[in-house]
Amino acid sequence: MAGNHRKQPHAIMIPYPYQGHINPFVHLAIKLASKGFIITFVNTQSVHHQISKAQTGSRRDDIFAKARQSGLDIRYATVSDGFPLSFDRSLNEDQFVEGLIHVFSAHIDELVGNLVNPESETPATCLISDTFFVWGSAIARKHNLVHVSFWTEPALVLTLYYHLDLLKQNGHFASHVNRKDTIDYIPGVKAIEPRDLMSYLQATDIWTVVHRVIYKAFEDVKRADMIVCNTVQELEPETISALHSKQPTYAIGPVFPAGFTKSSVATSLWSESDCTQWLNGKPNGSVLYVSFGSYAHTSKQDIVEIAHGLSLSGVSFIWVVRPDIVSSDEADFLPVGFEDRVRDRGLIVPWCCQIAVISHPAIGGFLTHCGWNSILESIWCSVPLICYPLVTDQFTNRKLVVNDWKIGINLCDKQSISRDEVVEKIDRLMSGKVLDELRLAIKQVRKNLENALSTDGSSERNFDQFVENIKAQMLMKVGIAANGH
Repeated sequence: MAGNHRKQPHAIMIPYPYQGHINPFVHLAIKLASKGFIITFVNTQSVHHQISKAQTGSRRDDIFAKARQSGLDIRYATVSDGFPLSFDRSLNEDQFVEGLIHVFSAHIDELVGNLVNPESETPATCLISDTFFVWGSAIARKHNLVHVSFWTEPALVLTLYYHLDLLKQNGHFASHVNRKDTIDYIPGVKAIEPRDLMSYLQATDIWTVVHRVIYKAFEDVKRADMIVCNTVQELEPETISALHSKQPTYAIGPVFPAGFTKSSVATSLWSESDCTQWLNGKPNGSVLYVSFGSYAHTSKQDIVEIAHGLSLSGVSFIWVVRPDIVSSDEADFLPVGFEDRVRDRGLIVPWCCQIAVISHPAIGGFLTHCGWNSILESIWCSVPLICYPLVTDQFTNRKLVVNDWKIGINLCDKQSISRDEVVEKIDRLMSGKVLDELRLAIKQVRKNLENALSTDGSSERNFDQFVENIKAQMLMKVGIAANGH
């Protein structure tokens, strides 16, 4: 009887509780549900509270209600991350991440235990957890589930973390004096400079809580039944192939909402300002979009220099300035009088729907922190980039953008930013020969994305293979369980 129940795959999906991870998880959930999967999507109560608060009108208790109206079987669950809703996760990040390791996992274990109940009509058969969770394989093994590790960043970043042992052996990481010469021994990576490694691999203190997450998570991923990556095979062929030789790894990206429009599922953690009317009054390709993502912080000094640079550049711009971009407890960080000086050509908003903005014809460039979702969205909209990485994978993503694909330029080659450099880079991005070269390159890269998502494209083929692999592993696990009993 259990075999009949288990014919329909039922995946529990758990994104890391940050905006950049939630978005691709939601879109993957919709894609899997459209292939006949039952999905139980799990958000933390804190993330759910923030999303609900950000919605206009009545509070939404179920973000997938609209998706279900179209016949998709996506159930929604929320679980405590171990902290009260009033706890400032941004200001107390170390404490929060400790909780994700030790406390959140216990709540997830309990939830999964209830969902695998064999008496249930559709018991869960698969766990799709974010690669950054350190406990995915242990929970999947305990409950006899197929374990999929979903990596929401480029394969280059995954393979560098995956081969931390090689970086250590060769003295490029966790060494008394980290080597500064080119790294050319990572499988599937031709060469990378140490300055292009993720920020955590360039750090001197390598025993922070985030480092401990990295060490555990990237051992745990090796025990997953398979890895899916939000990237495109043609953009990172050698890297994907090298990972696939170690364990099944599928490039299924970019995982976008259907038709690259605003998602039918509410995912934004902040209220979104509507910039459309303002953009409608601007000439095509004339506006610079500036956003440093949902998570990273920067210094007040850098924000001041960027503000002066925008002011001096004479270019029209939309700047997303999160209230906590400098830190949760600093309120006034823009230069005095800045907003008045740029009122006629600048729109400053706390948050917006990025897809709606960068797909608008008025947008001509994007000054970005190099978050992976932002890069994929920019490529899709053929918007060239100025790169200003702040933390984690963003330095490595910049290498792909500037050195490998040549679809963007670097904001700053020195330690600190100057307003003159900001003006110069904006000028190069928004006009002249450099712009033409970048636009040509980004159109070619976009073609790769478009082809990958076409009916017989690499991402669609990999996705179908991934689905078949889940079903095959599922039947195998059910068979083993049946024989074991």
